[in-house]
Amino acid sequence: MIFDKPWCLLLLLLLIPIIVWYVMKQKTAQAAMNVSTTEAFDKMPRTYKVYLRHIVFILRLVAIAALIVIIARPMRKDSWQKSSTEGVDVVVALDISGSMLSRDFSPNRLEAAKGVAAQFIAGRQYDNIGLVVFAGEGFTMCPMTTDHAVLLNLLKDVDCGMLVDGTAVGDGLATAVNRIKEGPAKSKTIILLTDGTNNAGIVDPITAAEIARSYGARIYTIGVGTKGNAPSPVMTPYGIQYHNMPVEIDEDKLRQIASIGDGKYFRATDENALKSVFAEIDRMEKTKLSVQQFSRREEAYMPWAVLAMLCLAVEILLRNTLLRHIP
Repeated sequence: MIFDKPWCLLLLLLLIPIIVWYVMKQKTAQAAMNVSTTEAFDKMPRTYKVYLRHIVFILRLVAIAALIVIIARPMRKDSWQKSSTEGVDVVVALDISGSMLSRDFSPNRLEAAKGVAAQFIAGRQYDNIGLVVFAGEGFTMCPMTTDHAVLLNLLKDVDCGMLVDGTAVGDGLATAVNRIKEGPAKSKTIILLTDGTNNAGIVDPITAAEIARSYGARIYTIGVGTKGNAPSPVMTPYGIQYHNMPVEIDEDKLRQIASIGDGKYFRATDENALKSVFAEIDRMEKTKLSVQQFSRREEAYMPWAVLAMLCLAVEILLRNTLLRHIP
């Protein structure tokens, strides 16, 4: 147990003069009624009240001490604990180009992908997971972390328009490699999710995949979009309108990237298919990670408060019943 205000415990020293005052008072106490001799009372038996006459003072003393301890704010000690668990290093590379607003998913591709990714992250408690977003360029939204609450909050804020529009698959993959290369786990996995073809950026997707392989990272690629046409956003003089546009995903390139990265390519044509893709990826190899867990401070004043109230209650009860005296 620790104290937030340990200097308040110095107030316990005030109990010493209080005890001295009580002892001196008992020695100098005078009888309330004068009599010529006490010989008649010498052989009278002593009752239990004689032995209880100091209990009221002791109860008051304990109550004061407990109140001083409460003022010092006792707390349970903070602690860091290390434990080993099974986990992998994962970076999710998410396409946030304008076409991800297409409504062949509910409500659109991006929100569906975010929802399924959030479920995936929440289900992998001890994994070291990072988030990369890309459109016309790549950007690290969240470095790899085991604090999934922070990661999920950042994922919630992801939206189209955060980056210059386009689909820079190579840049997104290269940014993910840059984040995962120094991860502590033996098993490193990149999940690349896109709905288009590489048409922007400066890094070739195949080159990025080869770099990922050199670091031992496995790559899973996911093509998101229905087959055929989908309601897609189109900028017009009257603002953004949705028109049925052909869904064009460079599946051959995504298959090649997954093959180089010793992974697998998936095509998700609806939200259920996307969930099954992440469920399959969830069954990946695991390795041991060292995890630090922090236990927060907790107030520990309640037992002392109960003790103080109990002592005061018993004192009041005794003063008004067994140990009541006539003024």
